[in-house]
Amino acid sequence: MTFTLIVLACAIVWIVLGTSRFKLHPFLVLLTASIFLGVGTGVPLSELAGLLGKGMGKTMQSIGLLILFGTTIGVALEVSNATHSIAQALLNRLSKLPLPYAVSCIGYLVAIPVFCDSAFVILSSLNKRLSQQTKTPLVGLTVALSTGLFAPHVLVPPTPGPLAAAANLELENLFLLILFGGILALLLVLLGAAYAHYLSKKTPFEVESLPLEEIEKNQELPSLGSAIAPIIIPIVLMALGTVVQFIPMAEKLGFLNNILLMLCTPSFALGIGMLLSFRLLKTTPVSLSEVVEKGIQTAAPILIITAMGGTLGLIIQQLPLTEFLQNGLTQNSLGLLLPFLLAAALKTAQGSSTVAIITASSIVFPLLGLLGLDSELGKVWVILAVGVGSMTISHANDSYFWIVSQMGGMDIKTAYRNHSFATFLQGAVGILLVLVGHWIYSTILA
Repeated sequence: MTFTLIVLACAIVWIVLGTSRFKLHPFLVLLTASIFLGVGTGVPLSELAGLLGKGMGKTMQSIGLLILFGTTIGVALEVSNATHSIAQALLNRLSKLPLPYAVSCIGYLVAIPVFCDSAFVILSSLNKRLSQQTKTPLVGLTVALSTGLFAPHVLVPPTPGPLAAAANLELENLFLLILFGGILALLLVLLGAAYAHYLSKKTPFEVESLPLEEIEKNQELPSLGSAIAPIIIPIVLMALGTVVQFIPMAEKLGFLNNILLMLCTPSFALGIGMLLSFRLLKTTPVSLSEVVEKGIQTAAPILIITAMGGTLGLIIQQLPLTEFLQNGLTQNSLGLLLPFLLAAALKTAQGSSTVAIITASSIVFPLLGLLGLDSELGKVWVILAVGVGSMTISHANDSYFWIVSQMGGMDIKTAYRNHSFATFLQGAVGILLVLVGHWIYSTILA
């Protein structure tokens, strides 16, 4: 068993070095790690190819459509300026809040359908305009936006990381993850906003070199209802699907009940959200085909990496880790700290939150029973622990770090001192909230 653990450790080290130091594509790194782990742990060569294909196919089947629909919705919101419509509406409704809190709330909502790096690029001009109009230091608004986008990105589906973790852990109740992940993400967003507000008070205002008129471009914005419908309606449908299962009278509806349950499944719900997002294109010069094509292009690398992570997880599941770790884990009471520490180590070392989430959830899956977390809610707690771990810490090996620093008007030293520290703060407080929440549920509510 010691040799098996050494092989597993070598595979993890290779994932870290391959993606961070050698800058190899995560697909190649995960593929070679899977093959190395399979051969090194004695998986018959005649079965290895089958396991590789089975792992990819299983993951694609679980979340392929979800990621494709989610990325297409994000593209439609981006090209139609729907994100600006949502942002402006939130600013109007949150005008009584300090500006960093309002900006963080914008990030919280926008990041659910749009990747955090893309969303930061989209909203950075709005951030600069707000800074100049209100004489608020840009560094505070930059941290408010970056932390507001980051927390839901790693905790709330349909972003790829949480979806991949749900697939790796075979979580069936996706709405449960959306609910708990959304609550935790909101708390961490408010934490980031508080830190950003502190920075705004502490940092002197500097006039931005970019002229205001260059930022203030007249853009035709869709209505708030049209802009937010592709986000809200899928969530409502998934919530309805969860509720309907507990209504005894629903089964008497027969065929209608089956149709309702079908529409409320995550794939159909997000598909409906995608169709609603297409309505936003009528005021843009971008065609429907272009949006779908860009959505596919955006989804493809994510799907490939996620599916390869599923393959790695399937091979890890063949290892007798449970027996070996049983005594050590129960004696040390690692519990939810194990997935958190794995994800945090992977994130800090190689930079990608998504790769950290995929790898950590793959490693933890065979241990769910041992950790007493093999129920649906238990899996949700694990995904939350992995998610907050994957926030810790964003620095120079993370593409998001460079987007925030370059587009947010921060030099590298300032970005380390403010953005990187803010992500560390969110991750550290996040795992404390997860541990407290799990303790309250398991000792008081259960």
